[in-house]
Amino acid sequence: MIRATTFAGKQVAVFGLGGSGIAAAHALVAGGAEVVCWDDREAGRRRAVSEGLATADLQQMEWSQFSSLVLTPGAPLTHPEPHWTVHKAHQCGVEVIGDIEIFARQREAVCPNAPFIAITGTNGKSTTTALTAHLLHQLGFCVEMGGNIGRAMLTLDPPAPERIHVVEMSSYQIDLTPTLRPTVGVLLNITPDHLDRHGTLAHYSEVKERLLRDANAAAVGLDDKLTRAAAERISDSHRLYAFTIGESAGLIPRLYAIGPSLFVHETDGSYATSEEIANLAEIGSLRGQHNVQNALAALAAVRALQTLADRGGASLTATKNERALLWDVKRLAAGLASFPGLPHRMEEIGRAGRVLFINDSKATNAEAAEKALASFPGGIHWIAGGQAKEGGIGSLAAMFPRIEKAYLIGEAAEQFTATLAPHVPCEQSATLQQAVASAAANAAASSVAEPVVLFSPACASFDQYHNFEIRGDAFRNLVMALQGISTVMAGADR
Repeated sequence: MIRATTFAGKQVAVFGLGGSGIAAAHALVAGGAEVVCWDDREAGRRRAVSEGLATADLQQMEWSQFSSLVLTPGAPLTHPEPHWTVHKAHQCGVEVIGDIEIFARQREAVCPNAPFIAITGTNGKSTTTALTAHLLHQLGFCVEMGGNIGRAMLTLDPPAPERIHVVEMSSYQIDLTPTLRPTVGVLLNITPDHLDRHGTLAHYSEVKERLLRDANAAAVGLDDKLTRAAAERISDSHRLYAFTIGESAGLIPRLYAIGPSLFVHETDGSYATSEEIANLAEIGSLRGQHNVQNALAALAAVRALQTLADRGGASLTATKNERALLWDVKRLAAGLASFPGLPHRMEEIGRAGRVLFINDSKATNAEAAEKALASFPGGIHWIAGGQAKEGGIGSLAAMFPRIEKAYLIGEAAEQFTATLAPHVPCEQSATLQQAVASAAANAAASSVAEPVVLFSPACASFDQYHNFEIRGDAFRNLVMALQGISTVMAGADR
């Protein structure tokens, strides 16, 4: 746990008692603060009491006594309307922050050069965060990963010269972290998202860009207009580590891709060279162009951190008698090859003969499903459906020729059938179990060299499952119950 000593002697309100809120309250108490917790949900209040935390209805409190409000990222800060606790805080001049701001202040106070990589983007930030942490660990460094992925930020071990924090940050979390100042800030991409919480695309983009503002180095993708503009606004070219999958123009990237091959562009005085780092074509856990971008982002973060360490701007201490060296191309390539991937995100479940089974339950909209469909040239037996998002799947028309047959489930089955039937053979399945059985049998009879059963729903799960994780677990269990299934080893050659 990280003790929040910078709040010692202060009175702090904590609203929202999920995992990050409970962790923040414990960290503040351990650091010497006086903390009052509250949640609109009784379950959150009961948990706080069971863990020895003080609770009181913040609606009835005198807010002038508080120095800070630590707000859950789930509560709106600005749009569509500030949460009632935000109104009360503003009325009394109380700052509104989140749990990662507590970490940032503690790091600044005790070890400002402790390596800290903060990662954001509309898509791919979880995979990039996990991959960055994996690469650093494989290189022999002590790594703590958390934030919007895995563990709550303040449950991690504290900042130290021998410890690298790799943190995924949503736009909500960035909004609540005014003094972020990471060693390396990573911005993958920006597309319209969460506009109900940010009002406009311009505001959403501005919040994402804040992650770069005070970073010692900025790793920025150049493959969409908004992130490219953010990169162009970085006046100090020595801070910028740009990367591209090949769709950008203007700025010279530090990391780039040609198809699935990853390259680094190095300069030494008047000389410039390019070196190939790895080819992702044989790494199943990093299949698809979206993962090419994720891998480039992770490598850009590592390259930036190495340069900062060389210049004295970051501490680096390896463990296990390893060399304190980050930028080792051979070992980075091995780290990419051994990356196991994340559950429910293009997760390779196993094979039955020639048939590969992919769990992409995290694909809750058409844009996400498009990335999965684009990862295979054809022979796709696509299981899709659930609670449809606005716009349906008409935008996927360019992918239809890759689909050998579609198996449609849930509320969206009729709607998706109407879109697909003129172009793709379709089958409406009563259950996911029926869809898996039918897709597996038809894929086994396919004439293509490597047929794929792809579960990429392009829908929310809520008509059938509580969340996409439970839905993905159900798919995995059904696949593993099929006859002749063998598991796929991450990174194995195929």
